[in-house]
Amino acid sequence: MRVTQKMLFSRYVTNLNKSLTSLMDLNIKAQTQKRINKPSDDPTGMTRILDHRDTLRSLDQYSENISTAKGWLTSADESLMQVSTILTRAKELATQAATGTVDSNNREQISYELRSLFEQLVGLANTNFEGKQIYGGHKVNTPAFKEIMWLTTNDDSFGNNAEFTVNGSSNSTVLVQFFDSSGTVAPGGNMNLSDGNLGVRYSIDGGDTWQTDGSVTFAAGEGTLSLPQSGTSVTFHNDTAIKVNDPADESVADGTWLWIRPSAQYMGDDEDAPPSVDPLGPGSNLIDATASGSFLDTNVTVRIDNSSAVAMNEDIEYSYSIDGGINWVTGNIAQADTSSNAAVLSVANGGILSLASNGSNLLQPGQQFVIRPRSAAINLDVSSSEQVQVNGVGKDIFGGIYMDPEIVLASNGSILTLSSQNSGRVFHSNAAPGMAISIQGNDEYSKNLFEVMGNLVAMAETNNQTGVQQALANLSEAQEHIMNAVAEVGGRENRLQIGETIVDGLKLNEQTLVSSIEDADVSELMTELAQQQIVYESVLRSTSMIMQLNLGKFI
Repeated sequence: MRVTQKMLFSRYVTNLNKSLTSLMDLNIKAQTQKRINKPSDDPTGMTRILDHRDTLRSLDQYSENISTAKGWLTSADESLMQVSTILTRAKELATQAATGTVDSNNREQISYELRSLFEQLVGLANTNFEGKQIYGGHKVNTPAFKEIMWLTTNDDSFGNNAEFTVNGSSNSTVLVQFFDSSGTVAPGGNMNLSDGNLGVRYSIDGGDTWQTDGSVTFAAGEGTLSLPQSGTSVTFHNDTAIKVNDPADESVADGTWLWIRPSAQYMGDDEDAPPSVDPLGPGSNLIDATASGSFLDTNVTVRIDNSSAVAMNEDIEYSYSIDGGINWVTGNIAQADTSSNAAVLSVANGGILSLASNGSNLLQPGQQFVIRPRSAAINLDVSSSEQVQVNGVGKDIFGGIYMDPEIVLASNGSILTLSSQNSGRVFHSNAAPGMAISIQGNDEYSKNLFEVMGNLVAMAETNNQTGVQQALANLSEAQEHIMNAVAEVGGRENRLQIGETIVDGLKLNEQTLVSSIEDADVSELMTELAQQQIVYESVLRSTSMIMQLNLGKFI
């Protein structure tokens, strides 16, 4: 065949470009020190690299979560240790005030520091990290606690039956006594709040002087205890029996005494209530649905899969989803219980959905039930299979006054109602006043730090040696409860340290695997680069010799 100049030129240019491309590829590899820089370099290798890089990004997120969790838990650890230090000082002061060698002036002086310590405790219970409250459950943007006024009484019958709201504020404990202004009821006898002859006297200086302008008015089923010079008042939501005192002698404790004193109200949320269930679909209002067991922190949706309406005493086919309906776990069957018009469906994480008739025992195809766990924990993933809680539920640590928001009888900001039917209870001992207090669940009174400290302040300010002795005994248990919380936080911190070590090891392993796939052998690469450079230069030289593109050759 005839070889033309055009053919020679095209062939030479193609060879030059191939040599140059190979040289540039080797140059890029030398620059990045990577054997694989684009998918075409090694498609299989690039797939493996992307998988490992995805794992590395997950591990980086775990490392970031661990760092954040460390900040939360370190703040919690430090604040609880400071609380313990304050309690140690409070015990020292209470020990002094509990002895008979100090007088009322000494107890008054001690009470000033005790009130200051109480305020410091409220501040520590409102500790935040990066602007987020660490003791308020999910309510991280508002203080977990706020100071309020609350009641202590020496009358356990009153504490069991009274429903009340304390209004206002005072810088000192207000001591209140009731008496019969008509003089017909003997000290220790009973009168009702609605009795027009019920008299009131109160002291705002620890019992040194008494004010007689107080009054109780009762109307529309509610009584109002007015204490004009104290800055406080009490609203009673029922007609409660009161034991009257000696109208002429304030020192005799035959009747009902009230100490209106400081406490703290928990403003966060909790995990005490069972999950709520929202039935969806036709006939949902005719089904009574309740949930129990463990659902972690995830909403669970349960769907009826029967092809036609099914009674609760028949086999029920159902599915459930823990990601909002994106993925479903199908093929579940609740075996028929012919003896009952109720059904029990088992779902994820050990949860139970119980269905009963509320007008109908039929479940419709496609009917759904959304189970919403009540949660207060903030958990961060520190590995693919482990979470660590970084916050706390303040009422379970510091106590205070708290009522389930679903059963609060009355509340308007700083006002809270105590009801003996839910969280109210009475603490009483043989030689000391009882305490009308609010504690969620079955916790012992002595674990309620704010109530113990509030009563210690009240007893010191009113020169009540017996009351101080009782509060001193409770302080040790309150401090022990705080140290248990410190130990729990420390356990989580140890888990973070172990988790961090594991994550660092996994990251190193993944980085080693990525390096073994994509990193280039530098010595081999330099040799190839030198060889390719010689090839390119040879192509250039041979081309220039053969082509001799000079116009003089063609004239």
